[in-house]
Amino acid sequence: MSEVSSTEALYYIKRENNTVFCQLCPQGCRIGQGEVGRCGVRRNENGKLIALSHSRITSVALDPIEKKPLYHFHPATEILSVGAFGCSFRCLFCQNHEISQGGKPWGDEPSERVTPRPPMQTIRPRELITLALRYNSFGISYTYNEPFIWFEYLLECSKLARQNNLKNVLVSNGYINPEPLSELIPFMDAINIDIKSMDDSFYERLCGAHLKPVLNTCIALKKAGVHLEVTNLIVTGENDSERNFIDLRDWIYENLGDDTPTHLSAYFPHYKFNAPQTPLETVRKAFDIVSEKLPFTYMGNVWRSGQGSDTLCRKCKTILVKRLGYSVKVLALTEQGNCVNCGTPNNFILH
Repeated sequence: MSEVSSTEALYYIKRENNTVFCQLCPQGCRIGQGEVGRCGVRRNENGKLIALSHSRITSVALDPIEKKPLYHFHPATEILSVGAFGCSFRCLFCQNHEISQGGKPWGDEPSERVTPRPPMQTIRPRELITLALRYNSFGISYTYNEPFIWFEYLLECSKLARQNNLKNVLVSNGYINPEPLSELIPFMDAINIDIKSMDDSFYERLCGAHLKPVLNTCIALKKAGVHLEVTNLIVTGENDSERNFIDLRDWIYENLGDDTPTHLSAYFPHYKFNAPQTPLETVRKAFDIVSEKLPFTYMGNVWRSGQGSDTLCRKCKTILVKRLGYSVKVLALTEQGNCVNCGTPNNFILH
């Protein structure tokens, strides 16, 4: 693979004394000379903001699309998945902290010491497209760490992917400002957004962020016709109340529609957080509450088949897709993604 050169970042404002203000995400970092933003991937070099992660890959694999998780988008297929390093959040329970926190300041200020970056390789955008085609992948999934902070690379790759009839898939925390999001949306096919809690204090305490921008991103994606699925990681003692599940359900129902696939995932202790793993009964309770209004509700990080794993037709209850982990069988979908038995649309995209 080729070597990478410095790439100037998009969406920033130059100020006096070589200071810059990043405008990519709601963190709005003020970055001094030689410093990096909270994400760890955007550095001020002599008054120019440089995208450090452009073409830099820490993880690449051919994954089941269900791993994203996306259950209603090309089910039972595999997709080339890539990730870089850094993240706009500082989740204390991060499952991929080795790459998400790499390159980031240890404290809240950009001037503080920086966490070492993980090992990586260079893959230019055209090389990534070639790789996807070589593996007969139907698209590219930008995942593992936060893809929105990979903005310049993501934009370039997604345009090339479209030109080569490849789908673009994101797995994201949803933290991006409206203007850069609007530039990306025309090239996005499917996104899973993690709504971590309906309580803003959860975001502040455990993630170093805020809830409202995430919700705004979800609404913008839905309005634009991008296939959207939502994940809620249930962290024991933090966002596992009935009120959180009710508020999440009602917000999705009212703002995104009752056909929005919603994944309720069990948490396991990781990184800096040691709360007990999510009990199965808590995930079941969440499922019972959310599925009252959202028929495509699923239980994640729970090895089971049947209820909470399979997709049933919202009208006649025919099993459309059967799942056990990543073993997936499409049983009763037409080529248009409708129920074979009654013809009802069930928000599937197959082509």
